[in-house]
Amino acid sequence: MISASPSAVAANTVTADAVIAAFNACFMHTEHTVLVGGADEPFYQPATVDAPAQVQFRADYVRSALHEVAHWCVAGQARRRLPDYGYWYTPDDRNEQQQTAFFAVEARPQALESIFCEALGIGFRPSVDNLSLDIDPSVLQRFEQRLQIARADYASRGLPSRAARFTTALAQVGKASNAIAEVTLAACNAPEGASG
Repeated sequence: MISASPSAVAANTVTADAVIAAFNACFMHTEHTVLVGGADEPFYQPATVDAPAQVQFRADYVRSALHEVAHWCVAGQARRRLPDYGYWYTPDDRNEQQQTAFFAVEARPQALESIFCEALGIGFRPSVDNLSLDIDPSVLQRFEQRLQIARADYASRGLPSRAARFTTALAQVGKASNAIAEVTLAACNAPEGASG
């Protein structure tokens, strides 16, 4: 008999649709903002007179959704009026200088992303978002230290209000996924021929 812990199964049962539903329930009416999957590249589109703002994430990737929501949570009101918050984005193939700039702006959002992952009960790994550059391990270590410092800062001063609301919603999604996972595990681990 193969057995897995509920948290291991939960990582597979949390869907992008569940994350979208949690975000939209929290923010569609209060912030006039929706979370949208299926994008080729992540992008933030400010609200218009006719449409809510859109936090767009790649494909149906839960981690992409959490990462993009983290950026939205740290963006101030003025930045949320600008396409992609007014920031530059260079996809993979950044040079060393561009990668350094990337690391400079990513610690706080990735710290929030790690908190979101924890609330859902899924794993987190820092992202360098660049497969083409051979990054010195000491540079990665400094980035991970900045990420931990940002996490500690959130722990001591509290999360931004939107991040706190979303974390609470994600914890509910994670609990529901764990409950589903436990039922699934019980069914999967039942002796053959048993019915319930």
